[in-house]
Amino acid sequence: MGCAGASDDEVVAPVVKTEPVEVTESTQNETAPVPEEMKEDISVTPTPVEIENLSIRIIEKRSHSKDAFSQGFEFSGDRLFESRGLYGESGVSEIDPSNGEVIQWLPLGDEFFGEGLTVLEDTLIQLTWINGVAYVIDIETFAVINVFDYEGEGWGLCFDGELLYMSDGSSRLTVRDPDSFLVVDEIPVMRNGVPVQAINELECVGDDIYANVWRTNDILMIDRSSGNVGAVIDGSGLLTAEEAEFADVLNGIAYIEESETFLITGKLWPSMFEVIFE
Repeated sequence: MGCAGASDDEVVAPVVKTEPVEVTESTQNETAPVPEEMKEDISVTPTPVEIENLSIRIIEKRSHSKDAFSQGFEFSGDRLFESRGLYGESGVSEIDPSNGEVIQWLPLGDEFFGEGLTVLEDTLIQLTWINGVAYVIDIETFAVINVFDYEGEGWGLCFDGELLYMSDGSSRLTVRDPDSFLVVDEIPVMRNGVPVQAINELECVGDDIYANVWRTNDILMIDRSSGNVGAVIDGSGLLTAEEAEFADVLNGIAYIEESETFLITGKLWPSMFEVIFE
């Protein structure tokens, strides 16, 4: 398969055993009881959030490896990186953004299922699904230089220049320190007051986080500070019927800073698309 198998001279990311990171939940603040005579005057009215419904305008359609089970998609300058999933086929690749051809490839061990990916300065950070391990990879040499442990599942990951944002398939994002990977905050993601489940691949852009929602064609634009969904982008109909026959779900959002456009793809998609959300 394109680059899912490891040859004899390829380096397989080592399994580094470290002690689990202990995350201490903050103590809930105690609140003084409300006097009975005041209760009738108290009401809670949710603030309505106006959600835009956006569509996708295709700028260019490009080739993408139909063997790539895309889990993370990220530009660093004009270089494009992709995380792949599936047991025995997971790893990180640098690919040619014009045609999807593999430039570099670092396979994971067969017991790992690769997930979200982000660029942090001169490194890549790749999550694993249920192994509780995040690999820190040198962006030039593709050598594993550090390993973070975490609890729970790993799905999507992005970096806003200061903090990491991670999804785990639930309706919340954890905010993490980039040096220690410790949780420093949590953000509940709400769509018109309703929690959004199965948040997947993430892309930090300005004050927003763009997110795929697993098993849907939706891309959400989430306000980073409030967690409210400000826009829903309809990603349906990108593939032809023939292309969609063997493809899996939409998953992969990479922001192109120079043109202010996005490159999007999906798991086992034979194509990727430079697009504008409008």
